Amino acid sequence: MKSIIKFFILFTTVIDINSQNLKSPSDFLGYDIGTQFSRHSQVVDYFDHVSKEMNENILLINYGKTYERRPLFYAVISSKENIAEIESIRLNNLSALDVNENRSNDKAIVWLSYNVHGNESSSTEASMQTVYELLTGRAELLQNTVVIIDPCLNPDGRDRYANWYNQTKTSPYNTNKISREHIEPWPGGRANHYLFDLNRDWAWITQIESQQRLREYQKWMPHVHVDFHEQGINEPYYFAPAAEPYHEVITNWQRDFQFMIGKNNAKYFDENGWLYFTKEIFDLLYPSYGDTYPTYLGAIGMTYEQAGGGVAGLGILNSEGKNLTLVDRVKHHTVAGISTVEISSANSDRLNKEFVNFFKNKNKSTYYIMNGDSDKIDQLSKFLKKHEIDFYSTKVQKLNAFNYNKNKITSYTTTTNDLIIPNSQAKGKLVDVFLERTTKLSDSMTYDITAWSLPFVYGVNAYSTSKKIETSEYKENKVENIIDEDAVAYASIWNHMNDAKFLSNLIENKIKVRYNEKIIRNGGLTLPRGSVIIYKGDQTDLVYEKVLFELADKNNIKLHPIYSGMSEFGPDLGSDSVKLVKNKKIAIFSGEDGSNRVSSLNYGAIWHFFEQELKYPLTHLNVDNFKNIELNQFDVLIIPSGYYGSIGNEANLEKIRKWISKGGNLIAFENAIRIFTDKDGFSIKLKRNKSENKQEDVKYEDLNRNRIQNYLSGAIFKINLDNTHPLAFGYPNEYYSLKTSTSTYENLKTGYNVGKINEDDDSTIGFVGDKIKNKFKNSLVFGHERIGRGNIIYFTDNVMFRNFWENGKLFLVNSIFYVN
Repeated sequence: MKSIIKFFILFTTVIDINSQNLKSPSDFLGYDIGTQFSRHSQVVDYFDHVSKEMNENILLINYGKTYERRPLFYAVISSKENIAEIESIRLNNLSALDVNENRSNDKAIVWLSYNVHGNESSSTEASMQTVYELLTGRAELLQNTVVIIDPCLNPDGRDRYANWYNQTKTSPYNTNKISREHIEPWPGGRANHYLFDLNRDWAWITQIESQQRLREYQKWMPHVHVDFHEQGINEPYYFAPAAEPYHEVITNWQRDFQFMIGKNNAKYFDENGWLYFTKEIFDLLYPSYGDTYPTYLGAIGMTYEQAGGGVAGLGILNSEGKNLTLVDRVKHHTVAGISTVEISSANSDRLNKEFVNFFKNKNKSTYYIMNGDSDKIDQLSKFLKKHEIDFYSTKVQKLNAFNYNKNKITSYTTTTNDLIIPNSQAKGKLVDVFLERTTKLSDSMTYDITAWSLPFVYGVNAYSTSKKIETSEYKENKVENIIDEDAVAYASIWNHMNDAKFLSNLIENKIKVRYNEKIIRNGGLTLPRGSVIIYKGDQTDLVYEKVLFELADKNNIKLHPIYSGMSEFGPDLGSDSVKLVKNKKIAIFSGEDGSNRVSSLNYGAIWHFFEQELKYPLTHLNVDNFKNIELNQFDVLIIPSGYYGSIGNEANLEKIRKWISKGGNLIAFENAIRIFTDKDGFSIKLKRNKSENKQEDVKYEDLNRNRIQNYLSGAIFKINLDNTHPLAFGYPNEYYSLKTSTSTYENLKTGYNVGKINEDDDSTIGFVGDKIKNKFKNSLVFGHERIGRGNIIYFTDNVMFRNFWENGKLFLVNSIFYVN
């Protein structure tokens, strides 16, 4: 077997007459690969060059654009014969989902994904070297293998990093880690335009890059998927097999082949004296990673991690005094990628056989029943549709089923409005992963959140049963509205983000809107608190109804006519309890300075929410300019989670307190609450846990495992809500919250404890360390404190976490428009 060093000697060797004009990346770019960071446009140009020179061996597929309009594309590479039959190969592979035993496909399909984190940028350079080597030095692997290369999943983040580094670096580069070329400014290049971590978005598909990629991925359904990353500069290289926990739907073959791939990689790394590690840190549980999501669709999904990251630049001295160069990082990723193609090619028949076996539904048949508000059910159905998961309606049927909220079997009668999702379908394992109430943990030392059950994400009631349920085609809920000339007002119920988008649209179109703080019954119509009321007498545009009904139809809002301002029960429409919604000027903190650093992830989630969902204007304030900002020009100030020093000093706190007391509304997320904790003039207090940091006599080798007793990576807690408070309008009296922080706060003594965890509540879903479980009891989750004529809202749980917890978003809208 040729050594990998010989691979690189062959990089300039032409072995095929068709590749005579194909340039290596170094020759094409004009610099040795790894000695510069290439811009995304240069990567596009190189792959275009390869496509033109090797058009019988490669297809370039453009599949969209990023938010900043950079192209997204991938290359399909194989032998000339395979490329000529590529559509047939693709369709034959997809027939595995129908458990087609007679399908003729014997080609391994390997998908290599690079640079999902923009500043982990050695992998995009490696993608160019890899495509060149596969088409020249290792073309024999392509006889029975189709290789798909996506050279950059996150072009916006990569260019943010590469452009900054190219502007900042010294020449020659400086290996001292305190040099400015190793210290990225906020927000860094890791995330995409909206500062989302795209490697946590594979399942939730909140971002345009993820949405477009998923559509392409489902067209191919590869047998092997590798997600190339970088890690800390003192960690050499990580490849499969993964660490525990593995999700229980992962097959023995998927486990075994991870070891086979790891051994093949290890052979080449050993041969070249390159250090590596396996079976540590990176597990296969959370479904929204670039290794787990493909795994739940039958692939051998893996993460490869090279030492480096945004701190590394072109070269940096690590803790062992070794110069970690970009040249070496590119070599390692290239070797690992080609080694993976090699072992996949050698096992193409087995990969195809086991791929078919994966989709044979061998688990017990389960029907998941979703019941609740029609808007929430429809939103969930659209999510499932994007993942090509089948769902249905049903008829009335009485049965015993497992009740998610009660965590036990109860009697339930299905309705024609219920959504039914059986796991007896091609993507049944993904269905189970998405919808199971509690995920089984083989090891509690996991890398990410441990609870994500979709019913809680979308705020619907859920049941599961093994009893067969008759199904029929699902019909989306579509409302019809008719202008009523006799109506003095129109009203819509408030309980979903569709209603929030509708409100934003109304404000934008200068249609006056009211909402009720108390329940109203008027003409047989019951309006819960927070309902949207459009009163004719408030409008200055006499033809406002045309716009109103267009906006209602656009947002699928049912408008109910009201024929009198006098109510049979509750306040009349002219009551002080039926308040006018005001157009709010909203600002948000961003950036960093010497003592304050806004969480780019939390800031990005809120930014994306306002721009892409709510479509409401938001002013972004640099935190380093706070002393020069006149807060009086804003009605609402949002402080994302982060680490704040000087913002909490006496002068700045007094500036904030005065602004609030004059009528300002401040919204603080998670760690931002610490700005006000235990400070004069604010009633929020940190809740202490005496046992949390208690020293124990533990063996050195058990230290990490012992620490998880104080650990919470992400679990679901049942929250008791005061839904008479405007912050909780549109919610029932219970809410299931995703908690990702161990920080807890006392219930407010002077204020409103809108959401809290009760003393006797033990309904946690997911892993919570034994030593910290009790401290969450009787703690604050959502609080409201009045200061003078203004308000401060405390979100101790991040309702905007990764922007996928759909049922939490209305709290933020309520805090802006309804808390006055």
